[in-house]
Amino acid sequence: MTAVTETTGIVNSLTAGRLPRWATWVILGASWATMIIVFALVAASSGAELNIGAALFLGTILFIVLIFVFALLVEGIRQAKDRLVTALVISAFLIALIPLISLLFTVVSNGIPRFDFGFFNSSMRNIVGEGGGALHAITGTLLITGMAALISVPIGLLTAIYLVEYGKGALARAITFFVDVMSGIPSIVAGLFAFALFSLLFADPGIRFGFGGSIALSLLMIPVVVRSSEEMLKLVPNELREASYALGVPKWLTILKIVIPTSIAGITTGVTLAIARVIGETAPLLIISGFTASMNYDLFSDRMMSLPVFVYTQYQNPGSVVQPYLDRAWAGALTLILIVMLLNLIARLIARIFSPKLGR
Repeated sequence: MTAVTETTGIVNSLTAGRLPRWATWVILGASWATMIIVFALVAASSGAELNIGAALFLGTILFIVLIFVFALLVEGIRQAKDRLVTALVISAFLIALIPLISLLFTVVSNGIPRFDFGFFNSSMRNIVGEGGGALHAITGTLLITGMAALISVPIGLLTAIYLVEYGKGALARAITFFVDVMSGIPSIVAGLFAFALFSLLFADPGIRFGFGGSIALSLLMIPVVVRSSEEMLKLVPNELREASYALGVPKWLTILKIVIPTSIAGITTGVTLAIARVIGETAPLLIISGFTASMNYDLFSDRMMSLPVFVYTQYQNPGSVVQPYLDRAWAGALTLILIVMLLNLIARLIARIFSPKLGR
């Protein structure tokens, strides 16, 4: 019951009534259902499609208002404010999920029709119209991104180790400054740099090959690897380093055996984020790696197709029958998302295996 003082009539919010535990979810469900019904009626009357995203968004706004009003009537102003802030935080999370869920639903629904064995077992060589696949693009993406990771991870990790363990003075500040500058470089600038570099080295203004794409992607990966690895290395307690030094272990061995294994989970996550950051880049690969309809396993010779460029070319340059090209584009986008998800799962597995065990 609501506690009210006899003399002043002030409500004690600490002993006021409470909404049932299920009230929040019932109000949320009722708000969503109300807005979906309203949007469905409007869509039926106008002949338009039902906009589920907009209905859920406005339903969430309605939920915030209703939960505050009900809490104010039942629990008092103090609990109503608490529920309002909680509803705002949860609603912000749900609203942020709406575009993601919509994107995944769109990609999956449009990519499934061509997500078949033929798509992963054939290239686009001599294919016009239906058929064909993205084997050459998947192979190119894995080769280019793998080479970029081989270039970026050692450089980025060693740079982070220097900044955390050794770096002091003007050189460390200069490295930090240039890493910050590189973090903001547009991807197309990285592609233009790689193209200009190899055009000058080989005196070929029309050069196109996969290794150039790896160099362009490595320019985008290195700042992410440096920053993420640096933050993870800083989280390692100094007591662990000092204990190692007290036992007579040299600094390089302390870093190798104590610091890196302790932070390996975070470093792996940072590397995965860096790979996910560049695996979907189109502009630099379109400039320096080019595009082709044939298989190419050699990073150092001829043009090499990648999945982002494959999706772009299929969507941008359809034939007389448009639908097969669009189906291949959506299937390529779905494949790219699945590759990123697989990389994240592998990173979590590596972090679980190699992270230090706390139990005895």
